Amino acid sequence: MCGCWTWWRTGGSKRLPRSCAGTWTRSGCSRRAADGSLTASRGRVCASPSSFVLGSGSSRSSGCINPHLESTPPSESGTPAPFGEPLPEGPVAIAAITSCTNTANPTLIVQAALLAERAVRAGLNAKPWVKTSLSPGSRVVEDYLREAGLLTALERTGFHIVGFGCMTCIGNSGPLHAELERLAAAEAADPVAVLSGNRNFAGRVNPRVAHSYLASPPLVVAYALAGSVLHDFARDPPGTDASGAPVLLKDLWPTDEEVAARVAAAVRPEMFRANAARLREGTQAWRDIEAPGGTRFRWDPDSTYIRRPPHLTDLPAEASERLRVDRARVLLLLGDDVTTDHISPAGAIKADTPAGKYLTEHGIERRDFNSYGSRRGNHEVMIRGTFANIRLRNQIAPGTEGGYTRDFTQEGGPVSFIYDASQNYQAQGTPLVILAGKEYGSGSSRDWAAKGTALLGVKAVIAESYERIHRSNLIGMGVLPLQFPEGASAESLGLGGEETFSISGITALNDGGIPETVKVTTDNGVAFDAKVRIDTPGEADYYRNGGILQYVLRSLISK
Repeated sequence: MCGCWTWWRTGGSKRLPRSCAGTWTRSGCSRRAADGSLTASRGRVCASPSSFVLGSGSSRSSGCINPHLESTPPSESGTPAPFGEPLPEGPVAIAAITSCTNTANPTLIVQAALLAERAVRAGLNAKPWVKTSLSPGSRVVEDYLREAGLLTALERTGFHIVGFGCMTCIGNSGPLHAELERLAAAEAADPVAVLSGNRNFAGRVNPRVAHSYLASPPLVVAYALAGSVLHDFARDPPGTDASGAPVLLKDLWPTDEEVAARVAAAVRPEMFRANAARLREGTQAWRDIEAPGGTRFRWDPDSTYIRRPPHLTDLPAEASERLRVDRARVLLLLGDDVTTDHISPAGAIKADTPAGKYLTEHGIERRDFNSYGSRRGNHEVMIRGTFANIRLRNQIAPGTEGGYTRDFTQEGGPVSFIYDASQNYQAQGTPLVILAGKEYGSGSSRDWAAKGTALLGVKAVIAESYERIHRSNLIGMGVLPLQFPEGASAESLGLGGEETFSISGITALNDGGIPETVKVTTDNGVAFDAKVRIDTPGEADYYRNGGILQYVLRSLISK
């Protein structure tokens, strides 16, 4: 059995080789061939969800962000209830036409709507376990769909307009079908998402969805009809018509000429001008909001959405000297490919999490929790959600997924929420470090990935390598990025996360220089020279001041 299946079974405790690109199927372990197809170990060739050819053109969807970590455990399929038909392997839980990019292309939107129109005529609909949505980036999309007479077809296949702007991409997908949620929680199904967005990091779209595939809007509709990401559109019909005859995707796909004719007839420049003219008016609900005037923002101490951030509170006029880090504890021990979406809070807020408990304590009912994105102006919510992605595996708390660590301020170092442990460490004056593998902080920049790290009390990150922007953002928040010696890692050095760490040599920054390395020692005798990843004099100024905001403010005051 391949390493991918082993990785899933062990909860990600074993690091996969980068060459592993297998996917588990009922016919055995498969590996991705050079042409992108999946070749099963028992000789069967499976259709790849990441690439297929339709007719004379090539229509593709983009697969998981980490194909070398891709795994699909067996599903509890074959039971008709409560869906009325068996749940397939690789069930599509979310099919979303979304994002500010793809929905800005009228050709793709009209193409999707024409496909939906043909599906309606053939009697096809989205599968009952698929949560469908249409969330354009602009209201003009609704205007030209109505003008073309195509909005109803999308609605009849389940793609109702749920709003305008950031939706599924940012994690605002809401809960899955209740039965699919249950199966996913029991690890009896591995639901996936297909979306026309531009984000597919693990757990980003929905905490219960590990794998998300990026596709064009018409392919999103097609996968909603098929209900499985493993569906072979070149061979298998996504449904049958009223007479029982199979309906293939090629029967539903509109020609380029049809699409161009509808776009030419329905999409007019004045639609965009009219929409732009009323852009600042907002909805009636927006216009009804009473906003205070004045040149300075009036902080509301009772607000759970916007609170005064602590970064600049009681800021001294001069930067304090950067001294050594003594007896720091490990907050997280992580493997390779930890993205900013693993770090930064996103999506729905669960009631039993530190963020959910905070909101409950402040009188907010569960239905009004909203999302982390909507509460990004409240650091109290955001730090409680930092590193809380349910796909994150902290190796010092084996057997857990999500925002857990071990709290060594307590007897025996019990497993604890990361936020709760960090508060206990900070109350004791204990600095914190993070140990990580390769490509730490990859993905989008995500300012809260660095903000949350700093506010949790982390003073340094020691990784095998970094993504460029996140490394810079850490410095901008006063967190020191260090790199293991070439060829070394936490594993090769025998670091298990229970040690205390001391870092010396940082004081050279106080004299205006940037040390090439600093000395890292642990209480169990491990010592190594870590490379300082402050790469420019400007970054050194930011770090020396405790962060970029502190540097800018002191620079303004000194003028």
